[in-house]
Amino acid sequence: MAVLPKLLVFVWVSTIALSVLAFQQTQPELPIVISTWAFVDAVRAAAQHVIKEGGSAVNAVVRGCTVCEVLQCDGSVGYGGSPDEAGETTLDAMVMDGTAMDVGAVGALRSVKRAIETARLVMEHTEHTLLVGSQASAFSLSLGLPGPTNLSTDDSLQAWSQWEKGGCQPNFWRDVIPDSTSACGPYKVSALMSGQGDRSRVGGGISGKHRKSSFSKATGYGNHDTISMAVIDRVRIFFNFVFIECSDACCGLILHQVSVDSDACFDDLLVGDGAIVGASAYADDDVGACGATGDGDVMMRFLPCYQVVESMRQGMTPEEAAKDSIARIRRKFPAFIGAVFAMNKYGVHAGACHGWIFQYTVQDSAMADAVVFTVKPDVL
Repeated sequence: MAVLPKLLVFVWVSTIALSVLAFQQTQPELPIVISTWAFVDAVRAAAQHVIKEGGSAVNAVVRGCTVCEVLQCDGSVGYGGSPDEAGETTLDAMVMDGTAMDVGAVGALRSVKRAIETARLVMEHTEHTLLVGSQASAFSLSLGLPGPTNLSTDDSLQAWSQWEKGGCQPNFWRDVIPDSTSACGPYKVSALMSGQGDRSRVGGGISGKHRKSSFSKATGYGNHDTISMAVIDRVRIFFNFVFIECSDACCGLILHQVSVDSDACFDDLLVGDGAIVGASAYADDDVGACGATGDGDVMMRFLPCYQVVESMRQGMTPEEAAKDSIARIRRKFPAFIGAVFAMNKYGVHAGACHGWIFQYTVQDSAMADAVVFTVKPDVL
């Protein structure tokens, strides 16, 4: 296969890795690891396994994600993440094999830290795709994963307490009484509101559906909800996603791992886009893979990663596919905050974002260390 011509690459040294603002890639050397955000330690761990030890992609993403769970990357991955309205932290996770198109997912997982492993067990040892709540926990414990254990920490409980004292702001309730923009629940729907609301009001989306602005959720560094890691070994594409209950989602394939915090939204019993195939991640080894981060409640409606992969199937480059996917959401929800990375089956990658500056980290066989790529939004 011909090597793409080398073009100028601008780099500088940061304290954690090389950071790249503008680039044109040469053909990457497989295996390759890619992750949302500057989670360098997680990428290094996955790369160590798949590149230096010759391990499988699925084991690499589990190892990489586990590192981030233990480190609680950005305070938004794994146990101790943002709790729900009752002060409890729960986890979502998804694994998708981009070769066999097998999927395993868990939602609202309680009392078990190893959500990634649980999703993998669902994929490998059941005919199911998704287990949720107490059944997901019982399944995990029955197969010998450690637990039950408390997923809350002093920090997460303190965050919940401060959120409650602050009038339960922000939250994802709307059109309820008392007014959810200034008061805590329990909330009710009045007789006047129930089924009678004017759904044509101008809101966060062109559809007119009333929606609080994504910017009111203060989504940003340390509050972006997701690590999404993808690994291509020399055999298959694999994604794995992990999500902390409360808002956005994660999902994965044998090339990809994602872990999402709750976007600090504190909702009860939420299963986010992390458990939904095509929303926060998707992979097909005939084409490539995608990982997403941001407002998963919106992503779930557009299946941006499925769109990315299908666009690449139709001939778009990873950069074109990523930008197109984000643009589709932006047209309907101008206040949307989110990002995707796209990678084709040869390891060529790109990112696109809206509402924030996005970073993703890569390490392939030719790299001595992980490299952090920075992506700016096309529309400010």
